[in-house]
Amino acid sequence: MRKRRAKKRVLLPDPRFNDQLVTRFVNNLMWDGKKSVAFKVFYDAMDIVDNKKEDSEKTALEVWKDGLSNVMPHVEVRSRRVGGATFQIPMQIRPDRKVSMAIKWMISYARKRNEKTMAQKLAAEILAAAKEEGAAVKKRVDTHKMAEANKAFSHFRF
Repeated sequence: MRKRRAKKRVLLPDPRFNDQLVTRFVNNLMWDGKKSVAFKVFYDAMDIVDNKKEDSEKTALEVWKDGLSNVMPHVEVRSRRVGGATFQIPMQIRPDRKVSMAIKWMISYARKRNEKTMAQKLAAEILAAAKEEGAAVKKRVDTHKMAEANKAFSHFRF
């Protein structure tokens, strides 16, 4: 085999929370290789979450992780040609893909919000996701609805 599967790179845990998932999130948040700026945005957002959160016994990191798990999809539809027709086939998602989809959705919908700074946008999206509301959670619900609607084609699974 010429092309091997790409090796998974080991991420260094972030300085403040000592968590690899935070680094993965910040890497997705980063623009133009400006990691220190991305870390500042994330940590500022976490400070805002810490001030605004309703559940006083949870840390800001736990609120963020709850929000991320609320955004994670469990099934998605994939296109597959059978005969002359293209079917949307519902499929289970690999665990690492679940996480990366949740991260991407959370960041992209945070960017579309209309607060002043990116840190405020991200904090608002995290708090909304933790309460199971907001655009990123809606995206997960829509993805699940799409999979449910196309359940009849699941026998075409490859």
